[in-house]
Amino acid sequence: MSSSSFRYVVRIARTDLDGTLELERALSDIKGVGQRFARAVIQAAGLSPHQRMGYVTDADVAKIEEVLKDPVKSGIPGWMVNRRKDITTGQDKHLVGADLEFQLRTDIDGLMKIRSWRGVRHSLGLKVRGQRTRSTGRTGRAVGVTRKKE
Repeated sequence: MSSSSFRYVVRIARTDLDGTLELERALSDIKGVGQRFARAVIQAAGLSPHQRMGYVTDADVAKIEEVLKDPVKSGIPGWMVNRRKDITTGQDKHLVGADLEFQLRTDIDGLMKIRSWRGVRHSLGLKVRGQRTRSTGRTGRAVGVTRKKE
């Protein structure tokens, strides 16, 4: 594919990206990739952040996917990845897309299985991170006090 041809949809990491957006903004549409991490991926791949996604060549798409697959090996610092010191492997990984959703669901299921406090809160559908629940988090119920009819 020549560098002058434009694509309106570019597929990276099993996600369709808008070709009219700049590289950084388009990459941040991938689940698990924010703007800072997208900027780091672009820099590690040696691309221009102001280039439009539709003008990226297939070779550049392969570079971006390689960096997303193993960002630490590509020179991105370990503190930027979203899965540091993985429980099963002990390595720093960065998960994107469906892999991230699956791992999150697996982690929550593990918490529920060992019956930790966070797991119990998840299973009951309550707030997990210590927020107050007296007045917020009431889904499906009426808020306030109802008076008995006289």
